[in-house]
Amino acid sequence: MKVAKEFRWEMGHRLPFHNERCRHLHGHSYKALIELEGDIDENGMVIDFYDVNKIVNPIIDELDHSFLCDKADLDLIEALKKLQSQIVLIDYPSTAENISKYLSDKIIKSILPKNINKLTVRVFETFDSFAEHSVELS
Repeated sequence: MKVAKEFRWEMGHRLPFHNERCRHLHGHSYKALIELEGDIDENGMVIDFYDVNKIVNPIIDELDHSFLCDKADLDLIEALKKLQSQIVLIDYPSTAENISKYLSDKIIKSILPKNINKLTVRVFETFDSFAEHSVELS
């Protein structure tokens, strides 16, 4: 059985390596679809949606209205600190692919019920473009 919940947030970033417009500082209205697969428990649920919110909302709250920034992008970090902007630092470029993996890693670090055997995180950077990361859980 699979359940899913959608989350939305606003976030800025840039891809300095990019040859087109994405190298410039910009933002997106992101959407993530969090899918959890597993066996139904004695109450007839894979996981309570309330529990999904308790796990995912703190992660989204950290990202919302912040700039996701590669630790190697020193110029951007310096500028954002000057502006007293909220920054979330990561060890890699802030591509949709890496954001989906980032969210997956954060969710896996939380306490998921033992009946959950697969997590899929689909991150929409725009309404028609997404990246998806899936993890089999033991």
